[in-house]
Amino acid sequence: MKKVITAIIVTMLLAIPAVALNKKGKAAKANYLEVSFNYQRQQGPGSNQYAVWIENEKGEVVKTLFVTSFTTKGRVRGNEQPMRGYIKRPACVPTWVKAAKANDLSDQQLDAVTGATPQASGTQTFTWDFTDQQGKIVQKGTYKVFVEATLFNASTITYSGTFSTQDKAGNVTLTSQLTEPDEKHKNMVTDVKATLK
Repeated sequence: MKKVITAIIVTMLLAIPAVALNKKGKAAKANYLEVSFNYQRQQGPGSNQYAVWIENEKGEVVKTLFVTSFTTKGRVRGNEQPMRGYIKRPACVPTWVKAAKANDLSDQQLDAVTGATPQASGTQTFTWDFTDQQGKIVQKGTYKVFVEATLFNASTITYSGTFSTQDKAGNVTLTSQLTEPDEKHKNMVTDVKATLK
């Protein structure tokens, strides 16, 4: 009788790690994407603008996670008429402006994704919960994350990386493309990361 009880206990103890491992494997599928970078505020105009967004395989913007206020709203001084920042300064995150078809978006649509340009340096973090701009869950598949920063005037840098909503948790490999070198403002956006969690 003791041998039977011992055999049952040993079998149960051996089964526990297998069950736990199976649960771990299932739990490792990503539930959202986190995008972060170190932001260093720059002095003077023509800088400090950035956008973070997601595109589908067709290159269509699925969701803009954030775009700086000047880009979408501009700044009115004196007797100036209101004008969107990307119209006043065409070098203002031009990749996002084109991809998002900003000219076709209403002020309300832009307001929904616009935030104040940070006045202090520090880590900026944004998350994508696999939903579109209307809050609906997107189709399973391959997507691309973008972070674009206007370093100074026509000098912009764009980071991008491809991933699937079916991927397990882990880092997304990012590549970068710089339009024009700018030594003075090159540290505006650094340590860019995209992580499926």
